[in-house]
Parts: sequence; C-alpha cells; structure tokens
Amino acid sequence: MGLINKRDSYLKELARFGSKLGLQRIEGLLKYLGNPQERVPTVHIAGSNGKGSTAAMVAAILTAAGYRVGLYTSPHLSSYTERFQINGREISTAALTELLTEIRGSVADVAGKEGLEQPTEFEVLTAAALKYFREKGVDLAVMEVGLGGRLDATNVITPLVSVITHIALEHTDILGPSLLEVAREKAGIIKEGVPVVSSRQDPEVVEIIAEISRLRGAELTLVGRDIHSGEVSLDAAGILTNPMGRNWHYENLRVSLLGAHQAENTATALGAIDVLRKKGFLLEEESIRTALGQLTWPARMELVAGEPAFLLDVGHNPDGARALREAIKSHFPDRDLIMVFGALADKDVEAMAAILGPLCRLVILTRPNSPRALEPRNLQTLFQNFAPGVLLAEKIPAALKLAAEHAGPTDMVLVCGSFYMVGAAREYIRQGVV
Repeated sequence: MGLINKRDSYLKELARFGSKLGLQRIEGLLKYLGNPQERVPTVHIAGSNGKGSTAAMVAAILTAAGYRVGLYTSPHLSSYTERFQINGREISTAALTELLTEIRGSVADVAGKEGLEQPTEFEVLTAAALKYFREKGVDLAVMEVGLGGRLDATNVITPLVSVITHIALEHTDILGPSLLEVAREKAGIIKEGVPVVSSRQDPEVVEIIAEISRLRGAELTLVGRDIHSGEVSLDAAGILTNPMGRNWHYENLRVSLLGAHQAENTATALGAIDVLRKKGFLLEEESIRTALGQLTWPARMELVAGEPAFLLDVGHNPDGARALREAIKSHFPDRDLIMVFGALADKDVEAMAAILGPLCRLVILTRPNSPRALEPRNLQTLFQNFAPGVLLAEKIPAALKLAAEHAGPTDMVLVCGSFYMVGAAREYIRQGVV
C-alpha cells in the first residue's frame, strides 16, 4: 500500500467515529505524547467566518519577521498535508504518514483506557500537529479551531493571545440554536489572563465576549472600538486598507486577498500581532507590509484566470455568502456570473440561495464529495426562486464543464458552497479537466 493510501485508510478508519466535542480524549492522547502543547507557544483563533484568513495573516507576518511558525488549519481542500504548515510549507506526505504511524499506538492506548473513548480523526490530527510543531522547534504555532471553541480539540492549549473572528449562527445542532449560545461556545477559548482580540461583532455577541473576558481577567481588544479598519479601496489585486489601533497606524496597507471583508480580518490579525509585540516578538511594519502584500490563501475569493475565469470561495453559510456577494459586486461589477454550487445537509442553503442566486444568470447544482452532501435535485426548486436558470449535474467535473459550455469568454464561473466541493473543483481545474 502506498504512503498516501496507508495514511488515508487510517484517517478514514478514524472518521467512522464521527465528530465528538469534549477534551478528555485529546488530553489523554497528549499525555501519552508528553504534552507537547505545554512547550509550543501558540495563537488560538476561533470564529464563524474569516478565521482561516486571519490565521494565515498572523502566520505570514511572523514568518516574514524571521520566526519559525507553525500553522494548523482545517478542513483541507485537497490533502491532509495542507493542515500542517511551517513557514508556509506543507508537511510532506511521507512525514505526515510517519507522524501518524508514530502516534497510532498511543491512540489505541487511549481508546482502550477505562473512562475514555476512541479519539476522533480531528483529535488525532490536532495531537499530531502539536507533536510535529514541538519536534520541529517552532517559535510559535497558529492554531485554528475546528468547530465551536469551548470543547474543540484545539482548546487544550493556553495561547499567548486568543482571537475571535466574526461569529454567526452556524452548527446549531451542536453549538446551540441561538446566536448567543454559539457565541458562548466560541468564546470558550478565552483563558485566564490571556489577552483577547475580537473582530467586529453583533452587540449581543460583544456582551458575551466582554463578560467572559472580564470573568477570566483577560484584556479585550475589539475591532470597531479599539481598532479600526479605516478607509478601504479595492482593485483587481486585492485591497488597500488603513488600519489603526491605540498605538499604531498603517496607511495604504496592501492585502493581496479580494473582498472588503478582508479589511476586518486584517484589523483583527494586526490586533493579535500587537499583543505578540508586547510579549517580546519583534514585528516591524516592514514585515507586516511584506507578508500581507504577498499573501495567498487558496479558495478565498481565489481567481483562476482564463476564458471563462473561475472564482473559488469556500463560503458555506449566509454570513460568508453575504461577504462573497459584496466582494463580487465590488471587484467584478460588469461580469456575467454562472454559479456552480453544492452544500452539505447542515447548511442554511435557502438563505445562501437568496443571497447569491440573484447575482447569477445560471446556477448549476452539484454534489460535494461528502456523505453529508445534499442532493442537487433537492435544491432545484429552492434556487429557481432566485435565479433565472438552474441546471443539475451529479458530478463536479460535469458541473464545471457545463458551466464552461454556457459561459462566454468574459463571463465568470463562481464555485462555492462547501469546502469539500470547492477543494475538489480546484483540483479538477488545476488538472485541466475543464
């Protein structure tokens, strides 16, 4: 069995145990591994939208400043190796396979220990990431929350700064049916005495974050109150923003990601950078400008040039769809749009259809590569209420080809709705299937 098949068969085996919140299993596993989380300085990032982009920004700035920086994100687009990066370079297939092989015995020990259960796929990957970053001697690791916060496997760390990007209603079956309950779960990453940086939030969410910060003696820095994005302008290469904090101001700061919403993520990332600077990290303006001006983050308003051009975005909830809509209207106001869309069963597809459907002259519905995917035919009536044309394609390659056939040379094909679908579509496009 090849390296990739050997690794993925093990992870597929773990995936059978599903997603379970709770810290007992991950704490047990990390204890077997020598508690690497206690010897890796970290930044911890939760939120509903923007946490991946914010994590990438923080990691890129630290890397540009000369630090050795780990980055742990999820889910991946094409390969598990994307989740483990040091200074922008993914772990190799061989190294990840070896890493998982090394901890497999400890995973089995935890599963067999009285009072514990089989660790989940995400818990094993999180433990592996912490072990990897420890062994590679990173100066700091940026850790993105998988789901929620309070009971997420990453919440075993005590970071130098906790970051919370914009919170929206999501995963209500797990995190709770109201925005306040979701906010409490995500604010569960706030630790005793650890500074907190939060993106702009709805007023009731601010109250929750402020309350928990106060109870835990954690100083709160809030975008919109303590940090401001300033004036934002857009062009084909990204955005120019003018973020300002209490003791810093960066004029005409270029960020090479599309969408005005990235100004909010930038302000949040710079809030975290300011905390790290106060903790002794040497982070000069030059490093910030270099990192953000050269930043790439796949499938976040990622434009693949061609005739037609493809625009890839992993927005998968109404909040993300609204940001995507505004970014498209701002960056590409004169383009006719064809959308290839697929989603998972736990998503608010009706709201996403209402937000994105009116932008498109044609919507092609397809099925993401996931057992939790919604069937395209079940979405057809929904999208017909908002878009003038709707077609179905069961497989992603067929959907992409159908979109290209209906698109003129100056049209744009938007691919969105799910990490699973966009990741697969991105690979097909890169392989020249379309």
